[in-house]
Amino acid sequence: MGTSSVTTPLKLLYRILLPSTAKAALLVSMSRQSRKFKVPDELANVYDFANSLDLRHFTRFGVQHPQADELATPADLARWLAERALMPAPARITSALFDEALQLRQALRDYLQCEPAGRRSDRAVSEALTAALAGFPLHVEMREEGGTVLSGMRKDALAGLSTIAIELHDGNVRGTLDRLKMCASDECRRVFYDRSKPSTRRWCMSDLCGNRMKTRAYRERLRQTNASS
Repeated sequence: MGTSSVTTPLKLLYRILLPSTAKAALLVSMSRQSRKFKVPDELANVYDFANSLDLRHFTRFGVQHPQADELATPADLARWLAERALMPAPARITSALFDEALQLRQALRDYLQCEPAGRRSDRAVSEALTAALAGFPLHVEMREEGGTVLSGMRKDALAGLSTIAIELHDGNVRGTLDRLKMCASDECRRVFYDRSKPSTRRWCMSDLCGNRMKTRAYRERLRQTNASS
């Protein structure tokens, strides 16, 4: 996604057009994992949506981490949306809508898997995410007191997923989107928020994923050295 052409700071207020109260709308960004790891509100749903697919398959203390998918069925998706006040009522997740949501998640994960600089240079990845977001158009409303309001225009059961488009835009404008990354460990692939000052972290947890990768690299170098001796 391109950077904003706005040269002055914008106060970006956002809402999703759901039949709920304003108070409920404020709960959109509140979710378990994003709260636990203190992900900024403007990226909370992006973080949780990307991590609804858990591909971790490492072994720790002799126990294999079980892979899981929070959105394995349309009912799971409906539950996930409802827990975040993103599910219009009444609404139903059809097979087509379910597939659309999964396509958005995959495009999002592919995008976050790239290094921040690579996201802008990898045209295929950026275009795939743009295409997946095309079904979630946004409406911009100018406010009399200044700033703007971004609103999702969808009216069906996926209306709440417009928050993904809004948060991507918001994070891009604020410069926080580049801090949302995917763990470099092939055994993890968990999305994390990089809080390091230089924003150079490669692993979600250095003492786990980082150590495993470093140990594996060391053993490979040692093997090659012994083989050439």
